[in-house]
Amino acid sequence: MPELPEVQALADFLQERVSGRVVTDVELGSIAVLKTFDPPPDALVGAPVDRVSRHGKFLDLDVDGTHLVFHLARAGWLRWYDQVPATRVRPGKSPIALRVRLDDDAGFDLTEAGTRKGLAAYVVTDPTQVAGIASLGPDPLADGFDEAALTALLEGRRTQVKGVLRDQSILAGVGNAYSDEILHAARISPYTLAAALTAEQVHTLYEALRTTLEAAVMAAAGKPAAQLKDAKRAGMNVHGRAGEACPVCGDTVREVSFADSSMQYCPTCQTGGKLLADRRMSRLLR
Repeated sequence: MPELPEVQALADFLQERVSGRVVTDVELGSIAVLKTFDPPPDALVGAPVDRVSRHGKFLDLDVDGTHLVFHLARAGWLRWYDQVPATRVRPGKSPIALRVRLDDDAGFDLTEAGTRKGLAAYVVTDPTQVAGIASLGPDPLADGFDEAALTALLEGRRTQVKGVLRDQSILAGVGNAYSDEILHAARISPYTLAAALTAEQVHTLYEALRTTLEAAVMAAAGKPAAQLKDAKRAGMNVHGRAGEACPVCGDTVREVSFADSSMQYCPTCQTGGKLLADRRMSRLLR
């Protein structure tokens, strides 16, 4: 799933290519992808794209005051064309969920692989009409998000810190992959309760949060959409690297499996050498 750094890179990528261009057509390859009905997609046609921005993991194209907002979910992606194929999208016949054509013959598809469909698109007059945007917590890279703000978010929360980092209503943009990387950089167990973190640990977590995301944003900057997935994988120290050596201490990166996801961590760096039991087992090691 693309997270804050990749979504920001996609926003920048699109901003350079679509700003000032006029939308000439919007084609739906999946009726289910569109979560709104008023305004209709045709409301975008004939209007110029003013700006592309990011809200957490949501992308927002401001098309002369009407917004095309989309969330790529677990298996969605954006495919850019300098020249969009002339063939129109046929509903149900391809992974293409939505296609946008522009007046210079360029454009993009929103695609989704697999059978579990989560990609969502919205046409609204205000991005906050999208429930997922209206409920977002603060952006961790916003200028006003300081250590005191993170402290306030963590205070009193009797939930595991990894879950807090991933909760979009608490903090916008961080998902499974970067929460693994942030906690590894901070040398904190993912099972630690947020409320139990010491002031020193919160300071370390804040520094890890900012530096990890800032480095990932820089690494993704300027890359075309087609290269962002590989760039994300290349930048990971522990996420997706179970069985490999930790680049910091050399210990073996371990994995905990869940029903539909997994997390990775380094025992030496994060848990004092203890192995975390699989969440599907009855007992957890902390």
